[in-house]
Amino acid sequence: QVQLVESGGGLVQAGGSLRLSCAASGRTFSTYYMGWFRQAPGKEREFVAAISRYGTTTYYADSVKGRFTVSRDNGQNTMYLQMNSLKPEDAAVYTCAARLQSGGDYVVSAYDYWGQGTQVTVSS
Repeated sequence: QVQLVESGGGLVQAGGSLRLSCAASGRTFSTYYMGWFRQAPGKEREFVAAISRYGTTTYYADSVKGRFTVSRDNGQNTMYLQMNSLKPEDAAVYTCAARLQSGGDYVVSAYDYWGQGTQVTVSS
């Protein structure tokens, strides 16, 4: 089992940047495929980015491609999401998630463990 804790959210102006962190504890971090999801008020949770166990492969939603970068440091048991050129429509609660099985990077139900989330607010 793994416990996930996000940090780094906050209020930023449109065009600004934030870096989110997801700290993991418990089972060996490199065991897990990791992902970032977000949920805005009144909307369903949506996929943002995912990364393979050793960081060699990444996936992005079309809406964030070229602006967001996902990375991980297995030695520090942490995953990151660097968010640049933020837009008001990026505002949401961002949550990190972990799964044991390969495949299903984009799929909410494929993930086994979830953090509590961190709020990102983007002012226009």
